[in-house]
Amino acid sequence: MSVSSSVPESVQDSAFLRAARGEPVPHTPVWFMRQAGRSLPEYLKVREGVTMLDSCMQPDLVTEITLQPVRRYGVDAAIFFSDIVLPLKAIGVDLDIVAGVGPVVANPVRTLADVEAIPDLAPEHVPFITQAVSQLVSELGQTPLIGFAGAPFTVASYLVEGGPSKEHAKTKTLMFGAPDVWDALMRKIAGISAAYLHVQVAAGASAVQLFDSWAGAVTRADYEKHVLPYSTDVLTSIGVTGVPRIHFGVGTGEILDLMGSAGAEVVGVDWRVPLSEGVRRVGGRSVQGNLDPTLVFAPTEVMLDRADQVLAAGREAPGHIFNLGHGVIPSTNPDQLKRLTDHVHEVSAR
Repeated sequence: MSVSSSVPESVQDSAFLRAARGEPVPHTPVWFMRQAGRSLPEYLKVREGVTMLDSCMQPDLVTEITLQPVRRYGVDAAIFFSDIVLPLKAIGVDLDIVAGVGPVVANPVRTLADVEAIPDLAPEHVPFITQAVSQLVSELGQTPLIGFAGAPFTVASYLVEGGPSKEHAKTKTLMFGAPDVWDALMRKIAGISAAYLHVQVAAGASAVQLFDSWAGAVTRADYEKHVLPYSTDVLTSIGVTGVPRIHFGVGTGEILDLMGSAGAEVVGVDWRVPLSEGVRRVGGRSVQGNLDPTLVFAPTEVMLDRADQVLAAGREAPGHIFNLGHGVIPSTNPDQLKRLTDHVHEVSAR
């Protein structure tokens, strides 16, 4: 019996999960990456005086933050509020999320000994995740909850660079110059990411998304050799649960077909690639995306017209989940996202 069989029938029959499986839907489902967080005044209020990582480890706070956009927008899915480096923090890696910077790692990974010092993740490392997901599933009712993890390449880049990077020079230096260390690190993170997703699904998440934010930083050949096998391992591992899997990266136009081959049912297409072209490249899979996140600052009629274009392109895929082509920008007016959600529901009603 797969874990997904424990997901209630009403959730299984939701527009979001139906689209992910490529089945007919009553309307195109919509949710937004980073919908839970920075653009919402209610989020800023509950986060006052609480650090990012601390907020991710308080089940009641995680539950409240995850629910906020569902209440406000009426989106078709909730995304679990967390951060891709949280599993590393939970197993004892010395890191912090610095405001205005991002994750900063105290002792970057350089050697095989550094990799071997990183523990594997077990459910007992993240009891607060199990509690938060369980609470959320109870509160969400018929709305699906998306669990997520960082893909091995993106997490590895944070560990090797010591923080965010535009060039990923140290990451590539390790990849090309010490392939044995690179392989060990990627295997380690793949195991951590898979274990983290399994915890979320076991607690009730009904879909998962693997975020490979920096995958677009490598060439197609290097992605295929040095990145793809490890993402495939993560998606294959969680695939035994039967929950739909979404695979998303940024700047990934040249590797969309390869990302699709990693095994997810849904491939997220960022805003740089026309969705019609994304549909063609991912080859027979459902797609997610891909309105340019800056269009929420355009006149409403411009935003909605462009949304209509995305919806039209999405109809060419077996399933389409409407989303932005990356995360919600912090200065976004929440009212615009509400208008966008309502519009997608209205014009896509079957």
